[in-house]
Amino acid sequence: MNRLVIIILCLLLPPVGVFFSRGAGKDLLINIILTLFFWVPGMVHALWVATR
Repeated sequence: MNRLVIIILCLLLPPVGVFFSRGAGKDLLINIILTLFFWVPGMVHALWVATR
């Protein structure tokens, strides 16, 4: 998938962006928990996972 599309998904729906960049695993679980607490930590984590 295009990297720009993944970054846009990370901004709008962080767990979906992590899922498309890394698949189902511990990164996705961490991101879901962070997104449930508050949107911004989930978004930052998603961007970090997608760009590393």
